Amino acid sequence: MDKQTQDHISALDRASVLHPFTQLKDFASGKAGDPTIIETAKGIRITDATGREYIDGFAGLYCMNVGYGRTEVADAISRQAHKLAYYHSYAAHTTEDLARLSDRLVRMAPGKMSKVFYGMSGSDANETQAKLVWYYNNLRGLPKKKKIISRERGYHGCSVIAGSMTGMSFYHDYMDLPVSGILQAGVPHHYWGAQPGETEEQFSARRAEELEALILREDPDTIGAFIAEPVLGTGGITPPPAGYWAAIQPILRKYDVLLIADEVITGFGRTGAMFGCDLYGIEPDLITVAKGLTSAYVPLSAAIVGEKVYKVLEDGADRVGAFSHGYTYSGHPLGVAAANAVLDIVEREDIPGNARRVGSYFQQRLKETFAGLPIVGEVRGVGLMAAIEFVAAPATKTRFNPLLKVGARVSKAARDLNLIARAMPHGDILGFAPPLVTTTAEIDEIVDLSHKAVLSVMQELKA
Repeated sequence: MDKQTQDHISALDRASVLHPFTQLKDFASGKAGDPTIIETAKGIRITDATGREYIDGFAGLYCMNVGYGRTEVADAISRQAHKLAYYHSYAAHTTEDLARLSDRLVRMAPGKMSKVFYGMSGSDANETQAKLVWYYNNLRGLPKKKKIISRERGYHGCSVIAGSMTGMSFYHDYMDLPVSGILQAGVPHHYWGAQPGETEEQFSARRAEELEALILREDPDTIGAFIAEPVLGTGGITPPPAGYWAAIQPILRKYDVLLIADEVITGFGRTGAMFGCDLYGIEPDLITVAKGLTSAYVPLSAAIVGEKVYKVLEDGADRVGAFSHGYTYSGHPLGVAAANAVLDIVEREDIPGNARRVGSYFQQRLKETFAGLPIVGEVRGVGLMAAIEFVAAPATKTRFNPLLKVGARVSKAARDLNLIARAMPHGDILGFAPPLVTTTAEIDEIVDLSHKAVLSVMQELKA
């Protein structure tokens, strides 16, 4: 794209686009610079309008799992668009691909699943999960059993209920969130949350005891569900401590609390298993998927409904009538076509296996490269998701002054070296979630560029 066209597109964008998670005044005034106009992409690399190529170390937003430029996915979308671009799924209308995808997801998913409801994003799928919890308990004659427990630093979306379930205050500020009926349990992060000398197993047991105390304090007859990511994503890319899920799940079963597994990030291979639930022995009642479902080629999300929940919905139908929830684009033919094409790749190329093998190498390289640096407190991750957390004094876990913006500076330094790695919003953290087709050679590039970025910021801090 020539410079004149770039300037024109930048001006149009600045004048008309309300960008998510952007400092509006700085962008509008030009202080934040021009928008990055992305033109093309292939594999794990994207190219902007100036011709500059970046390694995308974050797979878009954890979503471009099978890599950019997969022509078989584009061809599947095109074939469907030429055959039937749209029809709704209300009142038992369907398409061949919708039926096949739903059957596939029920068979693939962990736990005892029964049905699939479709939306467009992880946020709306978690809105659906909340409504299902309320509907389920109303049909059971338990109208008080409606509160949903999420966790500090859990991320479940930005819509009204999903945003309320997200356990980070900056998603709530000035937005009148969270709404009532959403409770928060403690974050399962041993590094920051453990008491002196407390093992991971002891810490997990304490978190389970705290959860039980919260349920009892609120009254078990008012608690409908617990929602959690198998691995914390936006809250810091934090795998659960040892014994966490084994300690949490008996508490939920004891008090008849549904478990919603938010697999939006971890689903379809990111942890090295097909689902995070598979890796950690989680038996969910409801599962939320999006991102990797289509590798973001077309927006599509799904709320996968377990047999226990669905049976209550079906048994109540004669009494209450039709299931009164749905979107114009539920089960959209183009999204469904993309999902089937992507899942063909996931299964044919053993994408979870690649994430497991290459991810093991990635975790090893990160620890070898960064764990001993004087500004690194923790290197953590699982599969092809990882984080480096920076602290001023590792021995005492003393945080940096937030005004130094160390995480953001490392992210910018990496970008200056043509690597996209994300400054995570909860602390001085550099996050990675490269496409699941990444090779060990590409991991070496990612780690080496990250190391250069960290060293450059260390020099700035010394100065």
